[in-house]
Amino acid sequence: MDQDTFDQFLDQLERYVRERLIPAEKDVIENDALPEDIVAEMKEMGLFGLTVPEEHGGAGLNVTQYAKVVQTMAYAAPAYRSIFSINVGMFNSAIKNGGTAEQQAEWWPRIAAGEIACFGLTEPGSGSDSAAMQTMAWPDPDGNGWILNGTKRYITNAPHADVGLIMARTEKEALPKNAHVSAFIVPMDTPGVSTSSPDKKMGQAGSHISDVMLDDVHVPGDALLGGETGKGFRFAMMSLDNGRISVGAASTGYARRALDSAIKYANERQAFGEPIANFQLIQQMLAESWTEIYAAEAMMADVTARVDRGEDTVKEAAAFKVFASEMCGRVVDRVVQVYGGAGYLAEYDAERFFRDARIYRIYEGTTQILQLQIAKRMLREYAASV
Repeated sequence: MDQDTFDQFLDQLERYVRERLIPAEKDVIENDALPEDIVAEMKEMGLFGLTVPEEHGGAGLNVTQYAKVVQTMAYAAPAYRSIFSINVGMFNSAIKNGGTAEQQAEWWPRIAAGEIACFGLTEPGSGSDSAAMQTMAWPDPDGNGWILNGTKRYITNAPHADVGLIMARTEKEALPKNAHVSAFIVPMDTPGVSTSSPDKKMGQAGSHISDVMLDDVHVPGDALLGGETGKGFRFAMMSLDNGRISVGAASTGYARRALDSAIKYANERQAFGEPIANFQLIQQMLAESWTEIYAAEAMMADVTARVDRGEDTVKEAAAFKVFASEMCGRVVDRVVQVYGGAGYLAEYDAERFFRDARIYRIYEGTTQILQLQIAKRMLREYAASV
C-alpha cells in the first residue's frame, strides 16, 4: 500500500478505535467475547489480511505499516488486536517464508477474507524447548499424507480458528538445529481436531485461548508447509520474529492508552484543593512513562525499517519485544499508583490495564528466553568477528 493511502487508512482506523471499539469495551468485558458485528466490520475493513499481498486479496502492508496498525488497534482492548493478529503476523509470515506457491495461492485469499488462524507450537510439556515436543506426525500408510497426534496448549484464537499451523515431530530423535520438527497447515474442521473450553485468564477479556487436541488427524501431503520435512521449527522461529514485533507494537499502544487515562485522571482528581497533576511526584511518574513509550516507539521504527530492508532482525525484534513489554508493565503499574486506591478497584480502567498488560512479557517468548537469545546472538557475532 502506498504511503498516502496508508496514512488515510490509519486516520480512519484511529477514529474507528476511539468512536467504535473503545465504547464497546464494556460489552466485550462483560461477555468475554467480541461482538459479532464488530468482528464482521473488522473483516470488511481488511484487518485480517493486512500483510497478505494485494494480488491475493490483502492490503500488502510492509512491516513498518503493519506495526503501526497494531499499535493503533492496541489503544483499545487487547481482544480487538488478538483476533486478527495471528492471521497477519505469524501465520502469514510462515506462509510467506515457507509456503509453496500452491499453499500461498490457497491460504492467502482465505485468511484475507477473514478466516481465522491459530499457531500451534506450545504444548503441556514444552514451550521454548522444542526438543521436548510430543506432537507427532507420521506418513499415512494408506496414501500420500500424514497422521498427527498430540496436544497444543495456550493457543490464541483456537476456539474460533478456521485453520491452524501445527508444529509436530517428524523424527523421533531431536536432530541438530531442530530438524525433527515440521509444520502442517491443518483446517480446524478436520476430523480428529478438537479444542477445549477457553481457559479463564487474568486479563484480556474477549481474547480466547485453549488446548488443541489432535487425535489421529489425517491431512494430505500438501498440508506439509513448504513440502519438506525438518523445516517447521525454522519457519516457526521466523514467524515469531514477526509476532514479537506485533507484541511490542501492542505494548506501546496499550501503554499510551494507560498513560492518557492517568493524565486525564490526574487532572480531574482533587487533593489538598488542587488537581493531583500539579504534584511533582505525580508529574515524575507521568514523565517517566512518556519517556519510556517514546523510546519503545523509536525502537519499533528502527526494527521495522530493518525488516523492510531485508536485514536479519532476530536480535533487534527480541530486544524490542523485551523492552516494550517490560515498559508497558512499568507504565500500567505507575498508572495504578497515580489512581491511588481507585486504581485497585475493578470499576476503574487502571485495574484492567494492569491485568491486561501482564501477558505481554510472556507470550511470543518470555523476557528471560529472549534475553538468552539476544546474548547468544551477541556472542556468536563476537566469535565471528575475531
